[in-house]
Amino acid sequence: MKCIKTSLPGLCIIEPDVYEDNRGFFMETYRKDIFASLGISKEFVQDSHSHSVKGVIRGLKFQFDKPTDKLVRVASGSIFAVGVDIRPNSSMFGKWEGVELSSDNKRQLFLPFGFAFGFCVLSESAEVLYKLSEIHNASGSGTIRWDDIDISIVWPNVNPAVNESDNLAPTFNEWKASSAAKVFATTFETRSQETHAED
Repeated sequence: MKCIKTSLPGLCIIEPDVYEDNRGFFMETYRKDIFASLGISKEFVQDSHSHSVKGVIRGLKFQFDKPTDKLVRVASGSIFAVGVDIRPNSSMFGKWEGVELSSDNKRQLFLPFGFAFGFCVLSESAEVLYKLSEIHNASGSGTIRWDDIDISIVWPNVNPAVNESDNLAPTFNEWKASSAAKVFATTFETRSQETHAED
């Protein structure tokens, strides 16, 4: 298993060791000791699963009250997965990185706390699996518009299917001026200090 760095510090692509023969394949998708050797030491406490059809765009989602690390992979199908750096004081604040995750390439995307996440389905459908380092907190979660002009994600050329709440989400500038952003800055700093203490 290896970790491939991206242009955004902390955001990385995980490539597993895959053992294939005429019966099929076997791979480990998560192992605590190996992930720790890759610099990912936070334990995961929740698994989630979504099913989406072609053209669906979900995001950009994040948790501002108890920011969470996220590990994403695709069990069936293919998606264009995006991480956006919303870490306070980050030199890459507002920058994004996109990568294709699929059941064929078996890659995973690790997003440390302080990243917003979104994806677009490229295949006829996709089964997306998430591991979270904090229990999902619906009241402490937020969304930034998927087509925000300041972030300017270059999404695949598809006819997007987006739910109403995501279409009505605040822009990046609106979110930065919100009370939720202030809560996020405080909880992010607390979480960062806790992480450094654990290290």
